[in-house]
Amino acid sequence: MARQAPADDPAQDAPQVAAPKHAAAGLPALLHTTKIATAQMGAARSVRTLTKLNQPDGFDCPGCAWPEPEHTHTAEFCENGAKAVAEEATLRRVGPEFFAEHSLADLNGRSGYWLGQQGRLTTPMLLEQGATHYTPISWDAALDLVADELRALPSPNAAAFYTSGRTSNEAAFAYQLFARQLGTNNLPDCSNMCHESSGSALTETIGIGKGSVHLKDLYQADLIIVAGQNPGTNHPRMLSALERAKRAGARIVSVNPLPEAGLERFKNPQHARGLVANGTKLTDLFLQIRLGGDLALFRALNLLLLEAEEKAPGTVLDRAFIDEHCHGYQEWAADARNTDWDAVREATGLPEAQIRELAELALGSEKIIVCWAMGLTQHKHSVPTIREVVNFLLLRGNVGKPGAGVCPVRGHSNVQGDRTMGIFERPGAAFLDALGKEFRFEPPREHGHDVVDTIRAMRDGAVSVFFAMGGNFVAASPDTEVTEEAMRRCRLTVHVSTKLNRSHVVTGARALILPTLGRTDRDLQASGPQQVTVEDSMGMVHASRGALKPPADDLLSETAIVCGLARRTLGARNTVPWEEFAADYGTLRERIARVVPGFENYNEKIKQPGGFALPHGPRDRRAFPTATGKANFTVNPLTAPEVPAGRLLLQTLRSHDQYNTTVYGLDDRYRGITDGRRVVLLHPDDAAEHRLADGAYVDLVSEWADGVERRAPHFRVVHYPTARGCAAAYYPETNVLVPLDSTADTSNTPTSKSVVVRIEPDSGPVA
Repeated sequence: MARQAPADDPAQDAPQVAAPKHAAAGLPALLHTTKIATAQMGAARSVRTLTKLNQPDGFDCPGCAWPEPEHTHTAEFCENGAKAVAEEATLRRVGPEFFAEHSLADLNGRSGYWLGQQGRLTTPMLLEQGATHYTPISWDAALDLVADELRALPSPNAAAFYTSGRTSNEAAFAYQLFARQLGTNNLPDCSNMCHESSGSALTETIGIGKGSVHLKDLYQADLIIVAGQNPGTNHPRMLSALERAKRAGARIVSVNPLPEAGLERFKNPQHARGLVANGTKLTDLFLQIRLGGDLALFRALNLLLLEAEEKAPGTVLDRAFIDEHCHGYQEWAADARNTDWDAVREATGLPEAQIRELAELALGSEKIIVCWAMGLTQHKHSVPTIREVVNFLLLRGNVGKPGAGVCPVRGHSNVQGDRTMGIFERPGAAFLDALGKEFRFEPPREHGHDVVDTIRAMRDGAVSVFFAMGGNFVAASPDTEVTEEAMRRCRLTVHVSTKLNRSHVVTGARALILPTLGRTDRDLQASGPQQVTVEDSMGMVHASRGALKPPADDLLSETAIVCGLARRTLGARNTVPWEEFAADYGTLRERIARVVPGFENYNEKIKQPGGFALPHGPRDRRAFPTATGKANFTVNPLTAPEVPAGRLLLQTLRSHDQYNTTVYGLDDRYRGITDGRRVVLLHPDDAAEHRLADGAYVDLVSEWADGVERRAPHFRVVHYPTARGCAAAYYPETNVLVPLDSTADTSNTPTSKSVVVRIEPDSGPVA
């Protein structure tokens, strides 16, 4: 049943399936890391590179945004971080001869896995209108071409400037400055598709759209709730922090539709006991919640806390904190008392006794942290869900004290830093005022396009030039067919990239690929070796210094590309010293220090081992810069996804051999899936109701209000212990099922964790 594929591009629809694992990391992770690293880099290069990963004098992992501990281990990296580094530091190369051999049609028929395995890009490449192949182009000609297209636009808003979370602080600041000097706030970024809901909810409730904890707070917590997150695959170094917290006495509760090996038991490969013993049991209580049931869960928890306070006044809630630092408590409490337990049980799928057990754990804990990721942020009601999480923490004063707080765990290694640097389509007036004052211009004030609105604008002809700083926009975005057609309607698409991906083969009338330096590469500019900076998920900013010889002698850094393009586009009359910025990133940091709060003495601060913490009013001094000047309780009506009879609710997710849209291999070791990706995980009882045996093949068809049929064909059914009524399958293969217009209220984030699907007979292998 497997599709016909080139011998070096394996079919992905006939996996082997075994029982899921119940522990993460350990010796298998060590062996797999070694295998991947040596295959891509060779043994000596692997040792030289990985020993610099996440070290104070080395480079920051290009994978996730988990922070480094105060005292780093010699091997301060995880299996998936090593995979990310191996693919960037690979010895494989993609140059002009590759593109001469492979036509666009050939590349378009290849899998994303195959494209990514070809190696590092070395040469700027141009696809002319109507051409069958990319051909080499000089750097000067490439940048001139983009500048000419931008200057010819009828409006600056006919261009969109996308940013991936790997972009450094320096490149991101220069990038947004260029876009705004051009005259647009069209700065969509990957955060629009992941933690935008977190930022929206936290800004409203505590006044800053970031987490309020540091790594040391996890070690001091009494209770850690991990909701809608799979750290064993997506943030593996978090397991080390959870292990340390557990050994310090913390209790850990995991809330997720799927049981995940990393939260069951962790075999720490940094210690002998993790390689030869059973490791550390992490989760004390597992709540196998239905997709989208988290708002109902936290409403129920908050009701139980309120009822406990009313039975024993002054002993449960932190009334001093509420009275001094909070707004809206009475309105919230009046609504909370109306919580319907039947609706809670229906939305969560949980026994009431389990919810009460979690409430008892909360009542017995003085310091509580709630961590979450995409499982909470990619639903229509994600923003109210996260607001209700904040309500839960505010009730007992768990914001602004050690060992407590909100902890949204970011994915990309600098996605938070990019937003801090101004990559945002809806910037605040204070940032624009500071930017305009520093560079003596009037920034545009009209809000720009986020990711979803950018796709709509390209589809409708309002945006005709798309420029991407990293990432894989086509594969990462929802509604694949709509996104691809929108991209093809552009006059010009430009991608600054280290490796080949799907976005390079779905192009506008003309397309450019601009290869760039990666985190691992030595960055030598006119003033000498350069360093860049990144911000981790907990607001720590630190330096990153690559040491490897770049894949090509004339590769440009992201910062150099932006500065070169800005100088050509804006012309000699522009007063920004773009050439100076490209020659010495320290001069750029000096200007950032005068625009972005918390970056004063930037160049001096990054000399500190481990970097420096950005100010955070709610955490540092219980100051809440909200509209009310206090932390806001909010009323969030109980809602959950509605699933018609005979349908299932699908979540898209990563495999273990994957980082976002980058597929490192075809295995999902912890879930027992090997040598394939086109699988759908169904509860055995749901499968029985649909008369689907394990190993059957089906099509997945999403249902949405617009009546459009969106189909993902030929998926192997895997009986799996997921929550009843819920299904799971990997993205980007199932992004085709996520309607463009199905987004979270307020944040406009695609609802990739709550897609209503029906199951139809298999229509055959993917062509």
